[in-house]
Amino acid sequence: MPLQSKFPDLGLTIFSRMSALAAETGAINLSQGFPDFAVDAGLIDGVHAAMQAGHNQYAPMPGLPALRQAIAAKLQASQGVDVDAEREITITAGATQALYTAIAAVLRSDDEAIIIEPAYDSYAPAIIAQGALPVRISLSAPDFTVDWAQVEAAVTPRTRLIIVNNPNNPATSLFAQTDLDALAALAQRHDLLVLSDEVYEHLVFDGQRHLSVLSHPELRQRSFAIYSFGKTFHATGWKIGYCVAPPTLSSEFRKLHQYLVFSVSTPMQVALAGHLQIAGRWQGLAAFYQAKRDYLITGLLAAGFTLRPSTSTYFQLADYSAIRPDLDELAFAEWLTREVGVASIPVSAFYADGRSQHLVRFCFAKREATLDAAMARLAKLKA
Repeated sequence: MPLQSKFPDLGLTIFSRMSALAAETGAINLSQGFPDFAVDAGLIDGVHAAMQAGHNQYAPMPGLPALRQAIAAKLQASQGVDVDAEREITITAGATQALYTAIAAVLRSDDEAIIIEPAYDSYAPAIIAQGALPVRISLSAPDFTVDWAQVEAAVTPRTRLIIVNNPNNPATSLFAQTDLDALAALAQRHDLLVLSDEVYEHLVFDGQRHLSVLSHPELRQRSFAIYSFGKTFHATGWKIGYCVAPPTLSSEFRKLHQYLVFSVSTPMQVALAGHLQIAGRWQGLAAFYQAKRDYLITGLLAAGFTLRPSTSTYFQLADYSAIRPDLDELAFAEWLTREVGVASIPVSAFYADGRSQHLVRFCFAKREATLDAAMARLAKLKA
């Protein structure tokens, strides 16, 4: 019997495509969002010690108690919220698995879920896999602010979930308190659940602060909040994240989680639990990445790009209108990779309609030597 694809229009992600093109051409890869510097040696040693100590069998399905308790302590320190480590925190095989599990636990066939674009590319396929419909609200440069009246106008009797990404990749924007209040009022009026992707929680710059849905009393009761140790501790290949949700939502989340992965790497959970308890392991991330952002900015400006403010994440948006206004974003990203030797991501890839705003995204989670080499190549644009 021939297979009928659920996703006939989906191919390789833009991240895979641009990384492959970078490898093919020998370009410096500032496209895919992964650090090229080492994971903290203490964390590596912690994994090794955990394996040597015999922590090599299944962890409890929701995650090791010690790690969940360490996460609860971190959330109290960073957001001022009290979280029940036993009933409200679930350790997952990366943030993407957590996102999928929450979406699958909530949505049924013919439901609708609102996505705010530019959006991470896993949201829509996860919605479609449930037989539900993604409803898209598109934000535009330069500030990518949300018009909550427009969001509310998209709500129908079939709307069950709204997905937000704060801090936002790739827009690098942050929600203000007024955004959380508007989201809470909308969700309350229409009895919606909220899925908040907060994986860049600690990468917030220029003295600003990340405001989680967990810090808002109304949103706290109806939200799944998703986080990533890969983003926090420079270990994207470990694929360990977690979901925080009130007990009723966590219970539904775990019903599915136990059949998707059951549990997550035990020695890594042991190491992360110990690492989180050491002062300064996450508190200095904002300053660390802000310095890298500022360093890359000098090279991008010198090359002729116009930059959008990067208030969070480890990405910088750059407008190339003064360099090759004749090219759409994908064409420019491919041209820059092949002809200049630096790979980026077209922001159009984060929109379903592929709109071009003459913007590409560069990742600055790189060693200084990598950024130096990229800036030297980009300097050719000005010349």
